[in-house]
Amino acid sequence: MKSFLAKISLFIIIGVYVTSCNSIKYVKEDELLLTKNELTVNGEVSSDPDALSQMYQKPNSRLLNFPLRLHIYNLAEKNSDSTYQAWLDRNPKRRQRLNNALSKKQVRELGNYKTGFNKWLQKTGEAPVIIDQKKTKKTTNRLKVYYQNKGYFNANADFEVIPSEKERRASIQYRVDTGNPYFLDSIQVAIKSPDLDSIYNLYKDASFLKQGKQYNTGDFYDERERLTVLFRNSGIYNFQLNSIKPTVGIDSTGNDYKLPVLLKINNLNERKGDSIVETEYKVHRIKEVNIYTDYTFANSRSKFIDSVQYDDFTIYSNDKLRFRPKAITDAVFMHAGDIYRDNDRTLTYKHINNLRTFKYPNIQYEYANDSLTDLIANIYLQPRKKFSLGFDIDITHSNIQDYGFSFSTSLISRNVFRGAETLEIAARGTLGASRDVADSEDQFFNIAEIGVDFRLNFPRFFFPFNTDKIIPKYMLPTTVLSLGTSNQQNIGLDRQTFTGFIRYNWQPTKKNTFNLELFNLQFIRNLNTSNYFNVYTSSYDRLNSVAQSSNYIDNDESLNIASGQTDQFIEDVISNNFEVTPSELSTVLSVNQRKFRLTQDNLIAASKINFLHNSKENIADNTFFQFRTELELAGNFLSAIAGVANLEKDSRGKYELFGVPFTQYIKTEFDYIKHWELSRKEDVLAFRTFFGIAIPYGNSENIPFARSYFGGGSNDNRAWAAYQLGPGRSASLLDFNEANLKLTTNLEYRFDLFGSFKGALFADAGNIWNVFDDIEDEDQKFNGFDSLRDIALGTGFGLRYDFSFFVLRFDIGFKTYDPAYPIGNRWFNDYNFGNAVYNIGINYPF
Repeated sequence: MKSFLAKISLFIIIGVYVTSCNSIKYVKEDELLLTKNELTVNGEVSSDPDALSQMYQKPNSRLLNFPLRLHIYNLAEKNSDSTYQAWLDRNPKRRQRLNNALSKKQVRELGNYKTGFNKWLQKTGEAPVIIDQKKTKKTTNRLKVYYQNKGYFNANADFEVIPSEKERRASIQYRVDTGNPYFLDSIQVAIKSPDLDSIYNLYKDASFLKQGKQYNTGDFYDERERLTVLFRNSGIYNFQLNSIKPTVGIDSTGNDYKLPVLLKINNLNERKGDSIVETEYKVHRIKEVNIYTDYTFANSRSKFIDSVQYDDFTIYSNDKLRFRPKAITDAVFMHAGDIYRDNDRTLTYKHINNLRTFKYPNIQYEYANDSLTDLIANIYLQPRKKFSLGFDIDITHSNIQDYGFSFSTSLISRNVFRGAETLEIAARGTLGASRDVADSEDQFFNIAEIGVDFRLNFPRFFFPFNTDKIIPKYMLPTTVLSLGTSNQQNIGLDRQTFTGFIRYNWQPTKKNTFNLELFNLQFIRNLNTSNYFNVYTSSYDRLNSVAQSSNYIDNDESLNIASGQTDQFIEDVISNNFEVTPSELSTVLSVNQRKFRLTQDNLIAASKINFLHNSKENIADNTFFQFRTELELAGNFLSAIAGVANLEKDSRGKYELFGVPFTQYIKTEFDYIKHWELSRKEDVLAFRTFFGIAIPYGNSENIPFARSYFGGGSNDNRAWAAYQLGPGRSASLLDFNEANLKLTTNLEYRFDLFGSFKGALFADAGNIWNVFDDIEDEDQKFNGFDSLRDIALGTGFGLRYDFSFFVLRFDIGFKTYDPAYPIGNRWFNDYNFGNAVYNIGINYPF
């Protein structure tokens, strides 16, 4: 309690010190601190972010309406070195005493430290924004031009500096009177080239310039860009943007506010010698496509030894051709006889890079002989090395692993079957620390994993029949065959995993991606089942309590795990060798059922399809959404052949394969993420909602632990630790709480603090439940809409540091609404720093 009060006192002292700093400390008597910009358009306050962005001066940034960075800046001293020297000399004996106690060098270094700290405060903080009349006038002119570009040619703008009641502070009110807007009238088009004219008329309905539309300068830029892309993808190889010359007539009367438009597209002007020659634009066609498979600068002048004619491609090599022609030509989208298209060149670049066999290709065009319209496409490829060796070291973090270091090495062999295939052999290892693992010695690194994977990648669909008509090659179809094994120690019960899958990937559009795992086989073998009660201590406590209350052992004794007394007690109760009450019997049966489920080996043979849509245009796009959905079916094929193959059954009547009951279930997930960029580019509002359900049937009564859902953790509900939320209102009685239905919603406001530091406020809501399985506890089950009142709510704040290539995240979550408490008493029970959950994460949670 004393420690908690000390922390609160420290926060209060720091807060009082910062807020006590004078905002106008460095504002001179004849200066004014800018506190607010206001824009009124035609007498009404405007919040148009584009218009507000025209202002040259903006008030100091605020955090929760407090100018934090300004106050940090004001903490710094100007001329700190001279003030330090003056302080030393203010008392004649001070300098000598410090020199005797320390040394002259250390006293000098103290001054350097003070200077460096002041520079850090100035760099981290934000200097006061002083109203500048010149910049204010420039803003006024800029606003006028902004509205003129929107069609308000008669717009006028002025400003007024409004002094504040507080000393040396003022706001600026910008006023814009737009006047009446102008509209486009007739649209006339004058195109000199007949080929361009024909292409334009085919697609003129897509024009940004429409009669009756309000004038907008941006529409003219968009139309020029549209036409340039159109022409260069319709055979006009040498088209130039500056050939498009739109002009707008002036309404001399000033009465009808209509503007006639003339869109001129001139011929190509080229410099030849000392003169400019005008050339009519013509549609160009590809006459030949040549591919040079092992081109380097050193052999650029040598004669190619080998050449192959494949379809309409000529493939050259300086040595014996090492690639099957089709493997290369499938990545080329230009063909003899086709018209020239920029898109074909772009697709070819993209697909050749996707082969992972060549360095970045070089595609050049040249005219055939003396032709003015026939092109020869030359594609120069430089193969990567046949073999490459890689080594990586990563710092990792997950919901159940606090810290981890992973090491991996991989060998890549390219062009394995002469079809640009790649074979990857990777070995990996991990050392980690987790607070959730039972470890009597409490070692820091108490998690270890080693594994090896073999992965064969095909730059096409590896399938018995041709799939080009279903999945065309422009969709980047690829196939991955993978086999792997791993061995984990001190994660739960220790386990060995064998995996194998066949995955097909394709991308119909830039924003849409599909993944189909036609067959995914996973075998999970638990290696240390005798350690169950050491790991799942809550199960042990429940069992031990029954053993004491039933007088199986004395109250001052405990069941001995090492000697097998726990298992013997369960066996005695179930076989009626020891009598207990019905309530105690129910507890023992529940513990035994969970122990059986978590210690049994799992055989999962599944098929899965995944769809992802991501509307993000580029890395700087902060307004986008992402939608992912997945459907997984497991055990159906094995169930269908179980009777025909005469598979044996276990004691529960479940079919077994290789002595392990196979799992059967259907699982589906929906994940939606939306980001909004707010008025400042540093501020983002992020939203996520997730729904997932896995339903066992047929050969299974529950979902394997590896396929189940859990609540809590640094990427989920951050007010609860991983596996410590739910199921339902059951108060998280177990060590690792999981279920087969999950519903989660997250909302996070991210904002800039100073420098590379970012802040966040968040609210996380959700829970997990059991449904359609063998769990009978009503507190854990989902029973329709009534169960939605058991959705937990966590709120909190976070601090992040952006390293550019990753973000280090620290979040504090508080239990705001806890369904573990009785209804009517669920709000703010543990809402304090003592019961908060402190999360460390890498990158953003969603």
